[in-house]
Amino acid sequence: MSLLTQTEVYDEIAKAQEAGEKLAVATIITTSGSTPQRTGAKLLVYETGKMLGTVGGGCVEADVWAEAREALNDGKSRLCHFTLRDNPDVPPDEEGMICGGEMEVMIEVWS
Repeated sequence: MSLLTQTEVYDEIAKAQEAGEKLAVATIITTSGSTPQRTGAKLLVYETGKMLGTVGGGCVEADVWAEAREALNDGKSRLCHFTLRDNPDVPPDEEGMICGGEMEVMIEVWS
């Protein structure tokens, strides 16, 4: 996955609206510590489950995708907080999640 430009994001929103499809736009709005992407990175999630863009890949991207799918189902935007470690008592290099930071992601539903 690659980072999306603002033009690409709004083009995709327009295409989805023209097709009568809902679309969730997930945007990283704050980060602290080490994270795989910076503030402003976006992931688009379609009703079909298709994704475009990235908020970091791996486990956190799967979690954002799942939250976006829930937002699409209930039609409600939401602010989500993600910790990039499974267990705060286990060192990151022992659990597979090496970033260790935190990020807030705004998930907006466009219909």
